[in-house]
Amino acid sequence: MRVAVTGTPGVGKTTAVEAADLELEVVHLNDLVREAGLHEGADDERGSLVADLDAVGERFAGREDLLVESHLAHHLDVDRVAVLRCHPEELRERLCDRGEPAATAEENAEAEALDVVLSAAVEAHGLGAIYEIDTSDRSPTAVAAEIEAVVAGDREPSAGEVTFVDYL
Repeated sequence: MRVAVTGTPGVGKTTAVEAADLELEVVHLNDLVREAGLHEGADDERGSLVADLDAVGERFAGREDLLVESHLAHHLDVDRVAVLRCHPEELRERLCDRGEPAATAEENAEAEALDVVLSAAVEAHGLGAIYEIDTSDRSPTAVAAEIEAVVAGDREPSAGEVTFVDYL
């Protein structure tokens, strides 16, 4: 089985995956893109690399028992997608606390309020493969337990249950 853990930057993907007890190989996609040169250059405006998703897909071809964590993971060929969500106010605070520019934090908070990653994941994989998890007021351990339940098949798919329209 191949699982993606995705969400807007700052929702807690890396922290929750690191806290999870999983039988799958965990790949932190952003690290792989950087270390293996699986990118098409830099986005100087955002201070990040532009991932070559075709090259990433080729890298994972034929591999099973894999969990890929990244804000881009929902673009990959996977069986289940855990979409981590966080209230935009909390998200903006988290991003500012880790040193992101205010404009970047606000851009990501707005994307979260508009369900950008969730919508893309549903479009790519369908409602039956999406597992939405709200991280706003939950510990990494609690979020990790939800990811473990997704992987184990002990949780029903869910999408559209978390809403942050109050932010807009």
